[in-house]
Amino acid sequence: MEQRRQMGLAAALSVVTGESIALGIFLTPAAMARSLGSPLLLAAVWCGMGFMTLCGAICYSELAITYPLTGGEYVYLRQGYGTRLAFLYGWMSAAVMDPGIAAALAVGAAPYVLSLFGLPSRAQIVIPAVILIGLALLNYVGTRLSRRVMTTANLLKIALLICLVIWASISKHATVANLLPLTERRPGSEPLFAAVAGAIISAFFSFGGWWEAAKIAGEVRNPRRNMPLAFTGGVLLVTAVYLLVSASFLMVVPLEKIVSNTAFVAQFGEALFGTTGGKVLSACVLLCVLGGLMAITMAAPRVYYAMAKDGAFFAPFGKLHPRFGTPANAVLLQTTLALLVLCFGAFNRILSFIIFSAVCFLALSVTTLFRMPQPVRRWWFPAAPIVFLLGCTIINLMILMHDPIPALVGLVIVLCGDPIRRVFFAKTTINTNPLPEQIPS
Repeated sequence: MEQRRQMGLAAALSVVTGESIALGIFLTPAAMARSLGSPLLLAAVWCGMGFMTLCGAICYSELAITYPLTGGEYVYLRQGYGTRLAFLYGWMSAAVMDPGIAAALAVGAAPYVLSLFGLPSRAQIVIPAVILIGLALLNYVGTRLSRRVMTTANLLKIALLICLVIWASISKHATVANLLPLTERRPGSEPLFAAVAGAIISAFFSFGGWWEAAKIAGEVRNPRRNMPLAFTGGVLLVTAVYLLVSASFLMVVPLEKIVSNTAFVAQFGEALFGTTGGKVLSACVLLCVLGGLMAITMAAPRVYYAMAKDGAFFAPFGKLHPRFGTPANAVLLQTTLALLVLCFGAFNRILSFIIFSAVCFLALSVTTLFRMPQPVRRWWFPAAPIVFLLGCTIINLMILMHDPIPALVGLVIVLCGDPIRRVFFAKTTINTNPLPEQIPS
């Protein structure tokens, strides 16, 4: 049974924006603004990261057109470098990255559920598990249903953020005077290099996840048209939303009054909506987090499915549900691992471990453009991949300079996948040429 192409442009666009716009937009602008100390520097970092991300999105568009198959980076690395490197990427995704991000987002959503519905604090223990299981069931029973829910949630999320910007302006709570002087750094700002380095890393985290749309390319209708529009349109939309929301935040709460990330959310909500501000902002944050969780719960299992179809992973995860047509076993695997991560609780540590390796695999995926059987003949080549690769290099150097231990431990965890491959899958013969019927004309 083959996967059906039942996702349109809206669904692919929702994966790009849904993964990127999650908890980070409510937390990172405060820390970035406080350390940079200048509204113009903050805007420059957002624009710079947006430009780098756009270059990466253009590269991924070309890869998705060339290999419009389920699996994303796994497929690109398999085609460009062979099964060994592709397996290491899949191992990182399955063992650490996907369940770690899903668990962290679910835990991040829990306090806002408590605030919004007035639940007792002891409920915070079970809320993340309930969220993960609920989304797993949604993705288990049907791609069409989960696609519609995800698309609706992410459209609502973007509309809600834009409404916050508009309300801040028309309610007269926002004033341009809070942004002035634009270029002058405020007292108490961090040293310039450290501030810019930290802000760039935070901005990368906030944009993170746009590449997940590549994993569903095998289920998108007319991928030659829809995948480039989803990647480039999604990244441009995310950049615009981040610039507008950050400007509104600072026009309502001036730089000098920012105390901490969590306090900043409360300050902004109270300034706009008075005593009910906490619940209003909790609803906004919750919608953003759930949209991100829906996107990763849909996209991540497609990697395990693609690996199993190749014979590079255990066969049951390469089967579609006979009734629902979803990679049901792969969905269950991703959710089970995320629930296990909840038991350990070390979410920040796990995410720190995989960030360095994740950036390495992103860069390696883009380098496969230089290894295509047919040379890439686009107006942006080779400028876009070079800009993106330079950006990835700078980010990883900053991570190593800031705290090398988690990065190196994460790299060791990834390399541990090689002996697993040798024991279980070394004798598997994999056809790296896509089947003709998999690629639409």
